Parts: sequence; C-alpha cells; structure tokens
Amino acid sequence: MDLNKREKKVPSCGPTRPGPWVDFGDDVVTWLCIPFRYRCLDESHHENSENVVEVLMINSTSGPGLLFPKGGWENDETVEEAAVREAIEEAGVRGDLLDFVGDYNFKSKTHEDEFSPEGLCKAAMFALLVKEELNSWPEQSTRIRSWLTISQAIHNCRHAWMKEALEYGFCKWLAQKRKTTS
Repeated sequence: MDLNKREKKVPSCGPTRPGPWVDFGDDVVTWLCIPFRYRCLDESHHENSENVVEVLMINSTSGPGLLFPKGGWENDETVEEAAVREAIEEAGVRGDLLDFVGDYNFKSKTHEDEFSPEGLCKAAMFALLVKEELNSWPEQSTRIRSWLTISQAIHNCRHAWMKEALEYGFCKWLAQKRKTTS
C-alpha cells in the first residue's frame, strides 16, 4: 500500500471532523496510533531493572470498551502528521512516531455511504513512543486516558480488529525492535 498516494473520495466522516478521508481502492483509510511507554518495575531504576511496556488507550465516546487514537487525514498533512495529530487530539500525548506497523481492515457503520456501502475501512497503524502527556488537549472533556499492560489492553479493547492490531502487529513489531537493539 502506498500510503502517500492520495486519491481522495469524501465519504461522511462523523460529527467531530467534517472530512476529508483518503481512499485506497474501495477502502477508506484511517490512521491508528498505538501510544506506548516503558515503565520501570523497580522503583530504584537500576541499570538491570526490568521495564514493562504499557500502551495508552482512551474511552470510546459511543459505548463501552477502550480504543487507540485514530482518525482521518487532512489535505495539508502527511500520513505521519495525521497519526501524530490524532494522538494529540484524542489522547493528549506527544512523542516519537517510530514506525508504520501494519494495516488492518474493519467495518464501520459511521462510514457506510455511497462510496463504501458496506462501510469497509482500512486503518494504517503506527507505533508512537510517548514523551509527553499534555495537561490540556482538544478532546479531554470526552476522553479518559488509561495506561495498560498489553494483556490488559487486549482484554479491554472494544474492537476485535484493534485487538488483532495490538496482539499481532504491535507485539510482533516490538519483539523485532527488541531483537535489533539487544
């Protein structure tokens, strides 16, 4: 998938952002960011202390369960800028966008329209190493942030495709990253 190729169709985008979305073939593309951090299990922070990976999830505004920040692509931004913007807007975090981790298909009732009657969507997923949690951010009045271990996140994730993205995409990427740095 060439993520920087922009063939734009403008399906409905919901009440928070009036569009545009980018279309690759028949799939509407959204950007998914998995914000993460390393937390030291040992309070002393010794060099040999074990670190645990935690991911940041946010509440859904339309029902139970937790989500990762995701959203659309503006005309004047790159794929990477869109992913970073969504992390700031929805979760109130900034950091280093490390890698494109994969893409995942899902169905969205919100995006059922003339361009995609079945609501077929594709989410491009990025790993974001969090460096800063903002005290104030655009959606803070409707979003609650939760830092979770990967197993907790898998258990609490609202959508099966997001669980798959975390469990098989992000975890595989993380394991490969650890191999190359050790």
